[in-house]
Amino acid sequence: MPGHEPIPPSLERSARAWARYKALANRMVLALGVALLIALLYVKLTGAMISAQMVIAAVAGLFFTLLIGTALMGLAYFNSQSGHEDSAQPQEDKHDFR
Repeated sequence: MPGHEPIPPSLERSARAWARYKALANRMVLALGVALLIALLYVKLTGAMISAQMVIAAVAGLFFTLLIGTALMGLAYFNSQSGHEDSAQPQEDKHDFR
């Protein structure tokens, strides 16, 4: 078995990827908050008779579902941008599709 020493990812590249991930996460939380406010405003303006417990449950469920989905997709994006997978395979074998 060859003694392959993994190449650590570039710290600069990783830092840029984290900065982009944090900015993306902040924008998604902001967009989520705006969407929830619009939905609640719509419910109030239409005069629908909805209990406070139902509104709280719907808001919490929507918020955490979208937050987890956004976080997981963001982490997948971060993983592809940070270069962590580049060190898992030697350079010479990357494009060998035999």
